[in-house]
Order: sequence, then structure tokens, then C-alpha cells
Amino acid sequence: MEEALRHLRRRDPALKAIISQVGPFDIDYHPASFHSLAQSIVYQQLSGKAAATILGRLTSRCQVQRLTPNSLLTLNEADYRAAGISTQKAASLLDLAARTQSGEIRFAALRRKTDEEIIAELTRVRGIGVWTAQMFLLFALRRPDVFPVLDLGVRNGMKKVYGLGDQARHEDFAAIAEPWRPWRSVGSWYMWRSLEI
Repeated sequence: MEEALRHLRRRDPALKAIISQVGPFDIDYHPASFHSLAQSIVYQQLSGKAAATILGRLTSRCQVQRLTPNSLLTLNEADYRAAGISTQKAASLLDLAARTQSGEIRFAALRRKTDEEIIAELTRVRGIGVWTAQMFLLFALRRPDVFPVLDLGVRNGMKKVYGLGDQARHEDFAAIAEPWRPWRSVGSWYMWRSLEI
């Protein structure tokens, strides 16, 4: 990771200052598994604490520690409601489970695909958009050059660090991140952390 930090410090003086303040890169990775992607669906548009509670209820209803396609497919609508899962998220989880069980999505095979191929494959699942697919690339597949421009935290961090206003467009954020290549995932992580300092 030292190579990434050297590159980012050299290419971006503002990011160099943030790296100095935040300290070493210390991302919390997840396994590249069905459970991780299902968890990201549960976490969409919720605070971490609320999502963790709902995920705990869901795994309890499934009687498993880690969600599997079969465990989700055996639940009924009332089970999802009791766990706190909305009808829309339940439909997303069921679609992901069905596509995985049928072999359409093979988690072991994802590592051999490009970022673009993975995004195209995962966004076919109901309720999985580009942001969710990018979070899976970044936190589960550990891809080094993901720039999640749709992420509010990354955008807010960039607004703070680079003095951007609310009128900033996706193109503005992408232009700032361009010199970070091939380490935009690391630069994005520092944008999240910049909001804490």
C-alpha cells in the first residue's frame, strides 16, 4: 500500500495533506461472498446501526450466521417484514438469491472479470445499482481503482477538501480523482476519512 500512498502524495497536494492527518490506509474489507452482497442490499439507505440490527434479525429468521441463497428463499413475506426488511429490499434479496442459486451469478468467478463486467452483471439484479456494485468491488473484491462518484460521503469529502460547492457535477469530482489512477479506491477511502477530521 506504500506504493499507492507515494503515488497519491506525489500527484495531489491536497490529498497528501489529508493522508498526513488521517494516517495509514486501514480499510475494513469483507469477503467476496453472497452474504456480503446481500448485506449491502440490507444496508442501502440506512444508518450503520439500524442496518446492523435489521441484518441481525434477518440472519436470526434464516437460522444462519451468514446469509445464503437457500436461507433467503425459504423465508416468506411475513418473515421479511418481521425482520424490518421493506418489500422492495425483500424483492432485491430474493432476486439475488434466485440468480445465485441458478448459477447466473457465480461469486468465485467474479475475481476473473473486469470492474465493468462485474458492474454489468450485478446491476441486472433488482435493486442493485452502480453504487452497490462499486461498494462490492471496493470492499469485497478489493479492486484498487474504483471511484464511487455516486457516494455521498466521497462527494462531501471532496467538497470539503477541494472547496467545491453544491453545484459541483459528477464530471468535476471525476476530474479531481483522475490523477489518483490507478489508486482511486484509496483516494476515495481518504475522502471518507476526511469527514472525521
